[in-house]
Amino acid sequence: MVVEESPFVESPPPPVAAPVVARAPTAPPRVPVQAVVPSPPVAEGVPPSPPEPDMPPPAERTGLQLYQRGTKPLKVGLVVPEGFELPPGYVRHYQSTDEGERVEAILMFHPDHKPVDANGQPIPIPENRVVPEELAPPGMPLRMLELPTGDESKDTP
Repeated sequence: MVVEESPFVESPPPPVAAPVVARAPTAPPRVPVQAVVPSPPVAEGVPPSPPEPDMPPPAERTGLQLYQRGTKPLKVGLVVPEGFELPPGYVRHYQSTDEGERVEAILMFHPDHKPVDANGQPIPIPENRVVPEELAPPGMPLRMLELPTGDESKDTP
């Protein structure tokens, strides 16, 4: 018996690749974001207010600590008596001092209201929406808000 050699050479099986395990993409490490808080403009001749005691640095402030004293001045306008019924288009604007003292409400235009004159033409309103005396509703007493003077109680002995 004659054994013939096969012209085909048996090769070893291909290597098996290691299984690929899908991993979730890794997120870059979190870096705390520091908010840039511009300092309020300082009026000439007015010393800046001292920092609040026990106030954390700006980047660590939360909640009410985000609101600094004196950053939003009170608006001056016509005082609205509490019993006075306002026509549509007007609102009472309530404010408080930095010390938490509530001041009388002033008259402002409602943000969604566009006043018109007798001919139906739009009336320009101030940017701050505070109603000037000439545009006050009829029958409302005209008295301007007098702002509190501040820390008078601290000056008295």
